Amino acid sequence: MSNHPVVEWTSEASWAMVEDKFSPYAKETLSKLIKFMEDEILPAIKVAHAQIPEDPATRWKTIIPVVEELKLKAKKLGLWNLFLSKAHYPEFGVPLTNLEYAVMAEILGRGGHFAPQAVNCSAPDTGNMEVLARYGNREQQEKWLKPLLNGEIRSAFAMTEKHVASSDATNIRTSMRRDGDEIVINGHKWWISGAGDPRCKVHLVLGKSDPGNKSAYHQQSIVLVPADTPGINIVRPMKVFGYDDAPEGHCEIIYNNVRVPVGNLVLGWGKGFEIIQGRLGPGRIHHCMRSIGAAQNALDAMLRRVTDPAKKTFGKYLYEHGTVVADIAKSRAEIESARLLVLSAALQIDKVKAKGALKEIGIAKFVVPSMALQVVDRAMQSFGAEGLSQDQELASAWAGLRTLRIADGPDAVHVQQVGMRELRRAPALVEKDKQIKKKQALLMEKAGFKAQL
Repeated sequence: MSNHPVVEWTSEASWAMVEDKFSPYAKETLSKLIKFMEDEILPAIKVAHAQIPEDPATRWKTIIPVVEELKLKAKKLGLWNLFLSKAHYPEFGVPLTNLEYAVMAEILGRGGHFAPQAVNCSAPDTGNMEVLARYGNREQQEKWLKPLLNGEIRSAFAMTEKHVASSDATNIRTSMRRDGDEIVINGHKWWISGAGDPRCKVHLVLGKSDPGNKSAYHQQSIVLVPADTPGINIVRPMKVFGYDDAPEGHCEIIYNNVRVPVGNLVLGWGKGFEIIQGRLGPGRIHHCMRSIGAAQNALDAMLRRVTDPAKKTFGKYLYEHGTVVADIAKSRAEIESARLLVLSAALQIDKVKAKGALKEIGIAKFVVPSMALQVVDRAMQSFGAEGLSQDQELASAWAGLRTLRIADGPDAVHVQQVGMRELRRAPALVEKDKQIKKKQALLMEKAGFKAQL
């Protein structure tokens, strides 16, 4: 049995599958991260929640003190920007592969919203940093990427629109047109993560810049829009099952004749679709691994609850009733299966980049959130009414996981894409089957049997 502390946080079987793929640096970083979670982050979570005011007037202006303290400690320990792989971003990244970070993302997933923030690995900043590191020019990187990497500012990614089916990015209607040395932006966006944060200084806005282009995938562009630009109107924070996720939130925004310099265009006109495809791949894996961490958290909470002598009913422990033991076993099996699926996808990204791992990413995207929802639901049931309340983190975890089935591409889209990709294999399978049957017929005849059709 491995003596690495990660075994207690994931499982011996999963660690055995990937341990030989971890560099000494990655193993050391993983050990430090686990200790930091145990000693610093997990004890601070209730404090972080308590430091967010209930009053709407101040709720959206809050920078959570304990999270800022955690960030300073994480920086000193070198637990910073762990998501940004040096293999893919040599100038800005850290010497970790996607596989190595995937294991760390699961650990961070057990700390809710606050753990990723503490080590500067939270969305949407992670994806935005990847965009700027891969596609941004030197001026854009100096102005926006470096402050994001340092954790000095936050950002928003403005893609989803209120009046169109935004799961198909070709539907985006927000207009972008050039007017001399400026780009003029008009559009109505919503569910824009990070836009409510008082530290949000830049929006990465996806819009339609060339509606007449014959290719539907070259009509969009991405433009950097400073958050204080005139014409940006944050209409309201959107709520998910009553949660507003203040102070970062998910906001509805109207861009009304917003003007920015042409130099704020990322990569070039018509490159928006290329950029968002590159942005979403690794991010989906990070979300999936954090979801597995949330599921593991829920299972652990369930185990504590059903073995608590203070919670006996009718003279029995909760695990002695009904299907509780079976629910525990199913949850364990589902978590183990999902983890291996996502680790496989992360390994593929390391080998062939996100574009070559679309199948693996797509499968993980629709399998993992649904699995985690089931595990959290079982845990909620074991807690009774308390499982639905603010006294446990299960209800908010469930809301976040249910959101993930829609965010970064709805499940239905990924299911369709994976299914259609599988169907492409059919002609080759049919042809191979024909060849095997021909050989089979010859062997039957040679053996003196009548070949069956």
